[in-house]
Amino acid sequence: MASLKLSINGKSRSVEVNPEMPLLWVLRDVLGMTGTKFSCGRGLCGSCTVLLDGEAARSCVTAAEYAEGKKITTIEGLAENKKNPLLKAWIAEDVPQCGYCQPGQIMTAAALLQLNPRPADADIDAAMAMSPCRCGTYPRIRKAIKRASQAGPTVGQGGE
Repeated sequence: MASLKLSINGKSRSVEVNPEMPLLWVLRDVLGMTGTKFSCGRGLCGSCTVLLDGEAARSCVTAAEYAEGKKITTIEGLAENKKNPLLKAWIAEDVPQCGYCQPGQIMTAAALLQLNPRPADADIDAAMAMSPCRCGTYPRIRKAIKRASQAGPTVGQGGE
């Protein structure tokens, strides 16, 4: 066990965990932040995606100690900003169907828009390729990302 200081959604959190524990379990089981989903447990599906210093990371295969000192943003952090253009676009384009993959899809899209504020369809397809949606909402996902890219910055809490 080790004491780790994590910066999650703009707040400092201290946890006593095995430093090799996956960040996913720290978020879900230790801190009760269940927006980040568990699915494959191998970093293949993207359901567990969070942002580490603005880049998409699969939290099920990211050791908690690796996240120490980085800015962690979860789906809860994005949701704090009710005016977030990406979340508004997701709703406007009626993207969710079953909804299970959506937190990971949204976080992957947020990372893309942070790196490339005006992505072409090919950029969106490449970025989202490793985040499968069993319901097949890919056309709506692409439309939502395009809509958000025209609306402004999408990442951060409180409009950051």
